[in-house]
Amino acid sequence: MDSLSKETALNVLIDEADRIKRLIQNQTNSLCISQCKAFEEVVDTQMYGFSQQVSFAIRVGIIEKKEGQLMLSELERQLNHLYNEVYRENYDKKESGKGE
Repeated sequence: MDSLSKETALNVLIDEADRIKRLIQNQTNSLCISQCKAFEEVVDTQMYGFSQQVSFAIRVGIIEKKEGQLMLSELERQLNHLYNEVYRENYDKKESGKGE
């Protein structure tokens, strides 16, 4: 078996983080994002799996702990930003509908 390079491992983790972001960004029904518990559970499960992948990479010495924590916090920050945008849009729609 060929040895795994740090660059390859990082690329796999980055691809996984991007996949999770796309999962949410591609969700066209923003009401589902803001109100659908099943979708939230899918995202939570994906985040848990990603955190386990990062943890494994740290334990086997492919990435540093600080680097892994940065990857996780950056993904969480981006997902929170996306959720906030959806909630803000839904709130604005509700507020604009009250004046009619």
